[in-house]
Amino acid sequence: MSDDNKDLGNDLNDMLDDAKDNARKAGDKISQKANEFSDDAKEFGRDAKRAADDFGNDAKEVFSDGKNVAIIAHITFIGWIIAIVMNSSNKTEFGSFYIRQTLGLVLLMFLAWIPFLGWILGLIVIVAWIMSIIAALGGEMKPTFLFGKQFQEWFKGL
Repeated sequence: MSDDNKDLGNDLNDMLDDAKDNARKAGDKISQKANEFSDDAKEFGRDAKRAADDFGNDAKEVFSDGKNVAIIAHITFIGWIIAIVMNSSNKTEFGSFYIRQTLGLVLLMFLAWIPFLGWILGLIVIVAWIMSIIAALGGEMKPTFLFGKQFQEWFKGL
């Protein structure tokens, strides 16, 4: 009976050793998976930071080139005032160019109130405004026809 007890004890010890080995292997696998997950999370964090930095740089570039200022200047008189405020904090040649163009067009529009000739002038100003906003959207500094160069000269202080 004592040999049976020894065999049973040995079997239990072997089973215990196997259980320890299996637990160690499972722990190693879990540790490996946790490290892989940690590496993936770190890589994701780096990618997210890089994407945020790229977005920030793109946003700075969009606002620094003056294109938004130029487009906003074309949207009513209030848009023109907003464009002046935006351009004053980060003055760009492109934004200033279209602020001057739009001011000239707005002033010409007041002349459209003159009876008989006003409606013709109004149509001309609307066409000039459309051509101006198309040029601004295209990133071109293109003076409006007829008075565009004069607007740049008259309003060069803006």
